[in-house]
Amino acid sequence: MTRVAAGRLAAVAVVPVAALAVLVSPAQALPAQVDYVALGDSYAAGPLVPLPKGTPAGCLRSTNNYASVVAGERGFTSFTDVTCSAATTEHLTASQQVTAGTAAPQFDALTADTDLVTMTMGGNDIGFGSIVTECALRSPTKPQGAACMDHYTAGGTDQLEENIEAAAPKIAAAIAGIAERSPDAEILIVGYPAILPDTGPGCFPVVPFSPGDVAYLRDTEKKLNAMLEDQAGAGGATYVDTYTPSIGHDVCQLPGVKWVEGLVPTEPAAPVHPNARGERGMADAVLAALSDSSAA
Repeated sequence: MTRVAAGRLAAVAVVPVAALAVLVSPAQALPAQVDYVALGDSYAAGPLVPLPKGTPAGCLRSTNNYASVVAGERGFTSFTDVTCSAATTEHLTASQQVTAGTAAPQFDALTADTDLVTMTMGGNDIGFGSIVTECALRSPTKPQGAACMDHYTAGGTDQLEENIEAAAPKIAAAIAGIAERSPDAEILIVGYPAILPDTGPGCFPVVPFSPGDVAYLRDTEKKLNAMLEDQAGAGGATYVDTYTPSIGHDVCQLPGVKWVEGLVPTEPAAPVHPNARGERGMADAVLAALSDSSAA
């Protein structure tokens, strides 16, 4: 996928050998001629992590979201960021109404020349926003119980587990859609970082989820990431684990340590979303997963 312009190669050919080492030193590496497209929801867009960029403004994309960090770190010559807060898999092929404008279908950014695609998607398909709201309201009513889990498992079935199962074919179709439009692209499916502590009861009432609900929600996020990993593998894409490196950086940690903000952010970020440190951590996971052809 990596290409170097013929003119640049010719210029290098006539450079004295002594100077060549300077030109190709790591500090002055040539930009990678990679066409990179970033797709995804708010965890990819980085809402309220300064500074905002792009249109429509309602997508709340950040100049410090993980895709921007990756593109800047690698010096990719072509970078198109169409991530949008509140996006679902539907908005890959359909327009999305946001508070300030309309976002075009995200797949419109893909071409046959696209070399690299990252996508974080699925959280909104299972109802991320409503889950946070429901649990924040219900869990405090039974601080020694699991009122949120009781709500989603009433009737003997786990509604959130069913939502994850229902989202699986949508993710599969999304991966297939990327491959169809950009057949030579490396596809990275980027998972979600640890929102709640990986072990233990949480930090009620600072984050108002009871210990029982913390365990339930933690397991639900792990099931979502496992589904994304399974669909990535089945579709010939690479899954990027951002959960493991983010353990110990959850909403219960102190400012300066946490990667994901709580319901009341202590750093610029949307509630229960990654801050700049979290987007940087997700970018590091993506950078580590890039193949040699995209990372050059």
